[in-house]
Amino acid sequence: MTASVFDSRSCLLGEGPLWHPLRKQLFWFDILNKKLMSMDASGPLSWSFDDYVSAAGWVDEHRLLVASATGLWRYDLTDDSKSLLCPLEKGNTKIRSNDGRADPWGGFWIGTMGINAAKGAGAIYRYYQGRLQQLYGGITISNAICFAPDRKFAYFTDTPTRQVMRVAMDRYGWPEGEPSVLVDLTQDALNPDGAVTDSAGNLWIAQWGAGRVVCYSPEGALLKTVALPAQQITCPAFGGDAFDRLFVTSATEGLSQNVLRDAPKQGMTFACDAGARGLAEPQVIL
Repeated sequence: MTASVFDSRSCLLGEGPLWHPLRKQLFWFDILNKKLMSMDASGPLSWSFDDYVSAAGWVDEHRLLVASATGLWRYDLTDDSKSLLCPLEKGNTKIRSNDGRADPWGGFWIGTMGINAAKGAGAIYRYYQGRLQQLYGGITISNAICFAPDRKFAYFTDTPTRQVMRVAMDRYGWPEGEPSVLVDLTQDALNPDGAVTDSAGNLWIAQWGAGRVVCYSPEGALLKTVALPAQQITCPAFGGDAFDRLFVTSATEGLSQNVLRDAPKQGMTFACDAGARGLAEPQVIL
């Protein structure tokens, strides 16, 4: 599988790709440059924010739920207006939002982390029916938040642990019981980053520093590897008319000038035919 450049703008920390099923349009973030980015028939688009923004869900054709360092916001693409839904760790200026995704019940999971990745400074939360509740604390770098299409499981990782976790879900979308390890990458010293599930329930997980997205079965067996022309791959998302295109973000953060010169596609956003079909991201119900 050969990946092509979808958008040649180089992100310092590209993250959070979201295919909007009503607009048929990809959105993503450059977290450290405080930008929401997109592409449509007119060309590249971007929106600037006052603080770090990292993840989104779609509310309707014109509005997104956007996660920032200070809270969860209802953001209107038509007039650039936003309204606060709830604060995120109010008053804590040492954290920011990171990975997040809408859940199949209309909620939204969002992870936080220290701005400088302080150990255990972050957490994973669920926003549901107007209320924010912490699910897991002591998280260093929250990532890989996604959900089984049959609603049986949620997945997440604290990247430095190099373990992708699976937890059973109850009928209302709350974790039930203790998480267990689904994929353990410690022996290979690989770093799981963002993830998404396909229509068959397989997990597609970006591996930071390894230049690839890896597909695992619902039981954790390795199925497929997609190599990409950037070292720091951050998150995949399915999109396109048939949800058969895999979009992938990347980052230049921390890379040397020599690496950037010799491999100039670092930080770009890519697309490829991954030989699988995804599903539309669930609508966030406010």
